[in-house]
Amino acid sequence: MAKQYPLPDESQGRFPVTPKGLKWYLGSIIALVIFLYILASYFTESSPDRVIEGLPIIFRFVVNDLWPPNWGYIDTVFFALLETWNIALISTTIAVVLALPISFIAASNINRNMFFYQIVRNALNLLRTIPEVILAVLFVAVVGIGAVSGILALIVFSLGILAKLISETIESIDRGPMEAVRASGGNVYQVIKYGVMPQIKPQYASYSLYVLEINVKASVVLGFVGAGGIGIILRQQLSLFNYSNVASIIIVLFIAISLIDFISNRLRERLE
Repeated sequence: MAKQYPLPDESQGRFPVTPKGLKWYLGSIIALVIFLYILASYFTESSPDRVIEGLPIIFRFVVNDLWPPNWGYIDTVFFALLETWNIALISTTIAVVLALPISFIAASNINRNMFFYQIVRNALNLLRTIPEVILAVLFVAVVGIGAVSGILALIVFSLGILAKLISETIESIDRGPMEAVRASGGNVYQVIKYGVMPQIKPQYASYSLYVLEINVKASVVLGFVGAGGIGIILRQQLSLFNYSNVASIIIVLFIAISLIDFISNRLRERLE
């Protein structure tokens, strides 16, 4: 008697044999990705052998130049780090406040005027296309070197991120409470207060903490273009080849950012 094999369960969409067309499709994608990697490596001259040759140089630089750190420089690093934290905190706070009303305008289930809705969405897309470093350079040219230019740059940068995240959260909420408020004669303000805010509060707080993390790291980079914070002294010490001081800055930054990330992650876990 011939052995019988079970038929595929078509009702549940499970088939034991992969179609040949799918295999060719996946194979062509993998081949294309490999080709693009090879092409990028050729044009950027970043072949693996060059990377391997550079590893001993990096090791000697870390051992001979960066170590040991200048622990006496920690006091200077601490005050610069405090300025970096203040830049990130102030810019995030202002962006969080400004992003909320903009998010309602950028949400299609709140803003029923599609023309105005598209204008706001395109403006937010434009903000996100400008890197924070470019924004910092522009504000340094306008208000001068210092923390103010860094705060203004991060406000604009954070506004684009927060408004997008919050507006998409608003668009994905349950519309039942909103329609109930509208049906009872509620205006737009009441719809937002009773139908929207109770649903988005956890995400709103979580996104705010997430952007604060980003701004702490971004404010370090902004210091390289004169926007205040610890990045200024890092650029100065690099230009003077004071690598022991650079090592102190890197160690303090690593500890501070790790601590901020840990606290922020724990807070966001409690909010979710």
